[in-house]
Amino acid sequence: LMLAACSEQPLGGPVEVQAAQAVEEIAPVRLQTLLADGNIRLIDVRRDDEVSQGMIPGAEHIMLDNFDPATLDISDGREIVLYCRSGRRSGIAAEKLAAFTGKPAKHLLGGILSWQETGQPISKGE
Repeated sequence: LMLAACSEQPLGGPVEVQAAQAVEEIAPVRLQTLLADGNIRLIDVRRDDEVSQGMIPGAEHIMLDNFDPATLDISDGREIVLYCRSGRRSGIAAEKLAAFTGKPAKHLLGGILSWQETGQPISKGE
């Protein structure tokens, strides 16, 4: 009888865990590994003027204001990772993506600033 009482889960536990997992922040080193594996679709959600100063190599640009998960072609099976300058806007985009797909979405922790701080490459615009 006492064992049953000790194993009782708090109300709402699983729901809270699922909500917390809707958006996953990944560190720059982890992103570099995922990019090297080649099965990532990297999306930069910064403004045009920010992108002109440089992007993470291999990224595509969809400004946050234009980011609509319903218009993304996700049929190729690549995992989407989002980033911005510091992580705030990509977090918003990741929330939208997670809500649309019903699956956790990833974004770069600290954005391109943290990417650069760890010595990762940037490609400059032409």
